[in-house]
Amino acid sequence: MVRDIPLIEAGGQGSLPALDAAPDRLTELVASARRRYGPMAMRAADLASRRWLEKTANPYLGEIAGMAARIGEPGVYMLNLSYEWSCTAGVGPDPAGPGNRLMRTLDWPLDGLGRTVVVSRHETAAGGYCNVTWPGFAGITTAMAPGRFSAAINQPPMRWTSPLMALDWMNNRLGIWRQGGLPPVHLLRKVFDECRTYAEAKEMLSSVPVCLPAFFSLSGMAPEECCAIERLETRAAVRDGPVSTANHWICFQVPGRARGSDSVGRWQQMERVRGSAASDFTWVRPPILNSATRVAVIANAQAGRLTVQGWEDERSATAVFRL
Repeated sequence: MVRDIPLIEAGGQGSLPALDAAPDRLTELVASARRRYGPMAMRAADLASRRWLEKTANPYLGEIAGMAARIGEPGVYMLNLSYEWSCTAGVGPDPAGPGNRLMRTLDWPLDGLGRTVVVSRHETAAGGYCNVTWPGFAGITTAMAPGRFSAAINQPPMRWTSPLMALDWMNNRLGIWRQGGLPPVHLLRKVFDECRTYAEAKEMLSSVPVCLPAFFSLSGMAPEECCAIERLETRAAVRDGPVSTANHWICFQVPGRARGSDSVGRWQQMERVRGSAASDFTWVRPPILNSATRVAVIANAQAGRLTVQGWEDERSATAVFRL
């Protein structure tokens, strides 16, 4: 069944209105996570995530705690700190008209993310923005602020610390406890909440410490306003655009395990289609499209145009959302 993607008016109330408007979508996501990870792992991860958020005095802890209380079962804290996706993104002049556009797909093997995606519209002192998100999620992975900028986050390779992937995963997670920076998805939320211009967003994404490495794709108002930012915890490298990003390092040389399938192939394809693709999702094809693809987005902040579609099993799972 193909669903619609709802537009939820959140105003200045953060992430809670999306849960109020579509609680069944969070319930579906938590059930999917329980099947994938198991109830015992869910409870343990939820507890550890909550303690870390408390330890670091996370600015969005209150929202996350409120959402966790509303559903009354483990899952919300864990899902808010989950960072297991791969993505493909490109930024550059929009061939269909004025301004700059962001094209991106988000891949994550958690079933249901495509079916349950929503768009929430927020108002802040810096200006409004539309967040492509899920009920119960306080951070931002992809958003568009009309008259300001669009941005998205990708995940770098997992740092290589041992011969075994499971040990690498654990060592990377333990490393978060030693960091005081923001989760990258919370830094991106801070940018949309506080930055009025592309230049301010670029500076904040490059300078504010994060608890984990991340890639940010940023698309501004003018055709030349675009860049990719590779982040370590306290260092940044900026690649001015037009530019594409997948899940492998280009500026920093950090040994790691690849995220998702065929990162280089996805990056090369985005490089080929970024400047000429139509303003629809005909560019979402292999290798950019794969079994883990859950969301595709096109955003142009100058035009105030946002196009979104959810995906499951390499097929569209929602109608196309256009704003």
